[in-house]
Amino acid sequence: MGNVCIELENIELSFLDRVVLNIPRLAVHQFDRIGIVGKNGAGKSTLLKLMDGQIKPEKGRVKRFIDFAYFDQQAIPEIKEVNYELKGKLSIPETEIEKFSGGEQTRLKLAQIFSNYHEGLLIDEPTTHLDAEGIQFFIEELNYYYGALVIVSHDRYVLDKLVTKIWEVDDGTVTEYTGNYSDYVAQKELQKRQQQEQHDHYVKEKSRLMKAAEEKMKKAEKITQANGRMSKKETKAKANRMFMTKSKDTSQKSVQRAAKAMEQRVEKLEEVEAPKEEQIIHFHQPSALQLHNKFPIMADCLTIKAGNKVLLKEASFQFPLGKTIAITGKNGSGKTTLLHHILQRGEGITISPKAVIGAYEQMAYQFTKDETVLDFMKDRSDFSESKIRSVLHSMGFTGNDLNKNVRNLSGGEAIRLVLCQLFLGRYNVLILDEPTNFLDVFCIEALERFLKGYDGTILLVSHDKTFINRVADCIYVIEEQKIVHEA
Repeated sequence: MGNVCIELENIELSFLDRVVLNIPRLAVHQFDRIGIVGKNGAGKSTLLKLMDGQIKPEKGRVKRFIDFAYFDQQAIPEIKEVNYELKGKLSIPETEIEKFSGGEQTRLKLAQIFSNYHEGLLIDEPTTHLDAEGIQFFIEELNYYYGALVIVSHDRYVLDKLVTKIWEVDDGTVTEYTGNYSDYVAQKELQKRQQQEQHDHYVKEKSRLMKAAEEKMKKAEKITQANGRMSKKETKAKANRMFMTKSKDTSQKSVQRAAKAMEQRVEKLEEVEAPKEEQIIHFHQPSALQLHNKFPIMADCLTIKAGNKVLLKEASFQFPLGKTIAITGKNGSGKTTLLHHILQRGEGITISPKAVIGAYEQMAYQFTKDETVLDFMKDRSDFSESKIRSVLHSMGFTGNDLNKNVRNLSGGEAIRLVLCQLFLGRYNVLILDEPTNFLDVFCIEALERFLKGYDGTILLVSHDKTFINRVADCIYVIEEQKIVHEA
């Protein structure tokens, strides 16, 4: 386990009226490899900044015994010396930082951290702008890292490869699980099964006691009716009547007491709720939107350039109807450019005339009209309100979130709303460019369920290996100016 590197004790941290973190004790040890997961806004990055000393708790204390390097996805990289070999490996351009793309900034910050040894690393969402090659480099660098690693990431593949503990941040508390992300999921599933068994036992025992109490009350009622049906002959026999009445009254009260005791036992039973199961939501296509072309998007001898650079040269493909098609390749290979060319129905592209395309692009979404989240969706969908609410709930819009003004949504909330609108909207083809960026793991899993329940055709670009493996029916790779179907 090694020595303690960071210790958090009796931490309390609030924002406005909401408790962000409430931690009795947490510790990072010398050789720990910890992955932090939780919903967006749960406090993952806050916890990392607390450990780094950027945020001070209202109560409690954070003790640091070694120096940590901190990687912040949002920060602009500083001008520092970088290991020459790393600079080459990460293809960092020789130009002003202000001109760097998001991916180039990420690679530069990683090169700066990896250029020197640090006893501990605190890393916040390092793979957001990295392609598959960059992600693999990141994993390989940290596979042989000798120190304490704490990483916030939505990339399940990265968490599976790098961590041996998971910290789940939920409702202000942090729960520790042993193992990588897949182990964490297995433990959560086991907890669900155990909760279901306890719920089933609770329901069965409650039903048994209620049935027994009901039978006792019926028996008491029969005794009462029997008392009321005494014959005239019996009423004349005073002694006998007094004896019988007393006996039956005693029996009746005894049965009533037994029934009451059973009802009290029901009240004392500890209620166990059934675990919440996330069902696949089906997005059925109305007949007016159904396509019948076997290949609604095709290209023949397609050439695409970006400036003087040829991205695709005489490329041909046929994207099949009703499938989820993933396009992969290195940064700069032409994936996003191809999506734009399809959206613009550019030269060399053949698209079914009945195709109605909805697109998610990597951009900052802003809304111009004052309307609530729920009204925004109802105006743009033909699905029932209950289906709309269910989809919004899956993407984290619950309770008062439905009444938020769309113009006041955060960047992450806006992205989630746009994704909901695409699946609930009047489209039969969806084009999604890096849809998992900036989503937490739980929203990515909700998106996976959306994709599985969607009747239309989906074309997506993603560097998230686990996501692609879980949703794609077929994968195409752009390399050497060609687009190749992966077997």
